[in-house]
Amino acid sequence: MKLQDKLDAFKAHFESKVASPEVVDIFHRTTAELIATGQAERALKVGDIAPTFSLRAAEGQIVSSTEMLESGPLVVTFYRGVWCPYCNIDLQAIEEVADQIRSLGAHLVSISMQTAANSLKSQRQNKLSYPILVDKGGKAADGFGIRFRLQDELIDAYKGFNTDLPVINGEPSWTLPMPARYVIAQDGTIAYAEVSPDYTLRPDPGEMVEALQRLKSFA
Repeated sequence: MKLQDKLDAFKAHFESKVASPEVVDIFHRTTAELIATGQAERALKVGDIAPTFSLRAAEGQIVSSTEMLESGPLVVTFYRGVWCPYCNIDLQAIEEVADQIRSLGAHLVSISMQTAANSLKSQRQNKLSYPILVDKGGKAADGFGIRFRLQDELIDAYKGFNTDLPVINGEPSWTLPMPARYVIAQDGTIAYAEVSPDYTLRPDPGEMVEALQRLKSFA
């Protein structure tokens, strides 16, 4: 089953069996409002230079984008958190192409604002072979232009599901990154970019493999 089919199936179940119509309306309306801001279109795009970052992995070591790019391209995905089922389905789909990504000489990391403990939990639950890096306060997400603050009514809806982002992320801002994927060439240029202001919609991970293959063909 394709990634989007899995996401659509989960969304149909959640909206018909789990969430109330009022909460579903809040999720739909606040997503539409985020799309309408145009922030996704203003985020970094193909041809832009990616900001560098040094972030701590869930296990504690510092991971540097500059050091990774010395030996090959870099695939970066931004992830909302272990509490988001759509994101977990997405991480699992990316894991299915992780070996292909590495076979093309690239490094693969995911970045989240959640605490190291939650990132480690996510890595284990989703059986990931790639690390989730801790972007406390969302500075890396800011650098790519994808961090936003949740609307007040969306915050209240999240609280109704016991999703307390200040606790999960270890900081009080109630901000998140829009789910995003980037393929970064060794010179720092973004070769592939996809930002999803609607968190229920995600591109097929195979697109990142194709972007890496194009980079390799031009090398």
